[in-house]
Amino acid sequence: QAKDRGDILIVGLNSDSSTKKIKEKGRPIIDEESRAVVLSSIVYVDYVVIFNEKTPYNLIKAIRPDALVKGEDWSEEEIVGRELAREVVRVKLVPGYSTTEMIKKIMSNFQFPISNKMSNDK
Repeated sequence: QAKDRGDILIVGLNSDSSTKKIKEKGRPIIDEESRAVVLSSIVYVDYVVIFNEKTPYNLIKAIRPDALVKGEDWSEEEIVGRELAREVVRVKLVPGYSTTEMIKKIMSNFQFPISNKMSNDK
């Protein structure tokens, strides 16, 4: 859906240090290099840019995208850098594929107690 909005698709990826600042203890589960490799292997993705800040604001400011695409779990007001793009697009998420959902499934399969801290995957 994101690639349909422009000629080039650039994906901003939180670095490990950025992820540690905004997620619960023990994250990231998968290191930034591995996550970047997975993203860059998607045929629609042209570039993956890793950023160290808590938000991608500086990256968005540098790129000035035609379209800024985020998951529908973000309200438009929550989308950082929305004023820097010509268009803000919220797309449907693929159910069950967030890191939090994967962790919950693994813990459930092995009957580990699930922490309430894992309720918000933003």
